[in-house]
Amino acid sequence: MKVDTEDQQSAPVSTCSEAQNTAQEVARREAGLHQRLSSRQVAMIGLGCTIGTGLFLGSAISVNLAGPAVILSFAAGALIALTVMWALAEMAVEHPAAGSFGLYAEMYLHPWAGFAIRYTYWLCLVMVVGSEVAAAGIYCTFWFPNAPVWIWIAGFSIVLVFVNTLSIEDFGSIEFWFAMIKVVTIVAFLILGAMLLFGLGFPRIGLNNFTAHGGFSPHGWRGVGLGVVMAVFSFLGLEIVGVTAGEAADAKSAVPRALRRTLGCLGLFYLGGLALVVGIVPWPEIGLRKSPFVLVFERAGIPAASHVMNFVVLSAALSSALCNLYFTARLLFSLSRSGCAPVFLGKLSKKGMPVAAVLASSVGMAVALVLSQIFKETAFVFLIGVAFFGGPFIWLMTLATHIAFRLRVAKENRLIARIAPLGICSSIAGILALLAVLASTWWIPDFHVALLSGPPWLVFLTVCYFIWRKFRSPKAPAGAAPHG
Repeated sequence: MKVDTEDQQSAPVSTCSEAQNTAQEVARREAGLHQRLSSRQVAMIGLGCTIGTGLFLGSAISVNLAGPAVILSFAAGALIALTVMWALAEMAVEHPAAGSFGLYAEMYLHPWAGFAIRYTYWLCLVMVVGSEVAAAGIYCTFWFPNAPVWIWIAGFSIVLVFVNTLSIEDFGSIEFWFAMIKVVTIVAFLILGAMLLFGLGFPRIGLNNFTAHGGFSPHGWRGVGLGVVMAVFSFLGLEIVGVTAGEAADAKSAVPRALRRTLGCLGLFYLGGLALVVGIVPWPEIGLRKSPFVLVFERAGIPAASHVMNFVVLSAALSSALCNLYFTARLLFSLSRSGCAPVFLGKLSKKGMPVAAVLASSVGMAVALVLSQIFKETAFVFLIGVAFFGGPFIWLMTLATHIAFRLRVAKENRLIARIAPLGICSSIAGILALLAVLASTWWIPDFHVALLSGPPWLVFLTVCYFIWRKFRSPKAPAGAAPHG
């Protein structure tokens, strides 16, 4: 699609407090990102963001905390994600023209909420992108144990930035097939794992590993509860499906459908995949030096199978990083177009891509490059810890926004598509669960940084918000509505 960049780059900006509560007004103000994604691409981008190191490498953290009962941890994480999916789908159907939770929070809570959500999530995903390329570097040591990790981080970072400067159609096609590799491989993994477990064509492993080595729940319910932390982190990325509403061809039907497909696939892949991992590999042998999924293929004894799986988990990490960089750039673009970030970050290339925002959002990969030299063994976990506060905070704010949304709808006696079967009750339950998850990070090594950095960050953002409110131009004309 040819994009009139001259018109887009000169589009006036608006203030964050000017968000309107009708889809028609949002559509009028929207500018720039008008290319269209199919429902298949929307769903695949959601899977691309979510199926990454959280499943293929980070799940090892949950296994170490909960043992085989990690299955229960991820089931609880899926239920929490379900409450967010219901809330986001309802609001995306009602306001599909532009973006997602940042705009909704601005409309139904307060302008500060939209400001804080977009910047917090931007920082969170910047760190997630860094963790993904750090994990990619770890995967490459499987083949090149003597090569320094920083070489891989630097090389992958350059490629990811380049792909994010292509047109949205090219990006959507690349990510569709990238995500398809993961989906097909996980399905093959589930089949192979079941054959290993039940002895179909292989020596039977059986169910002994589920209860050996301390029992099904070796660390008790405390371990299961702590394991939910990494489960929630693994499901983060589901919300990007809602953010693609502004670039979906038929958002009212595509977004809810894509959310259901994404969460359904994630539930099957995560619960089924981890059940097979802890059934085939004794849980004490699982760690961060190698993907648990690669360990399973090594146990299968199939020639080159572990190499194939390592390639898949590598592509999964790069796919997730690619999608998250896509999203962070659009968050920064929306902040610029809404007057909350420097104007140059709202510029588009001739292909209609926010190149300046992409480059600025690549800072997480630079951080990963530095940390890989300073903290060679723990850089991946540290980056996850820094990123972790932002994800649950966004989910908390999304659920709070949904409650305000439902209350206003009831007050105005409006008819909406009621996707959340329990209404605000499910959002309240999700908020309580997420608060418990955030609090539990204090008892997980290397995750203290989430609680130590999160509150000061919000204080800093609040100060920035009121300074911006005080000194912003009161005559700024209406422009593009934010996407994030």
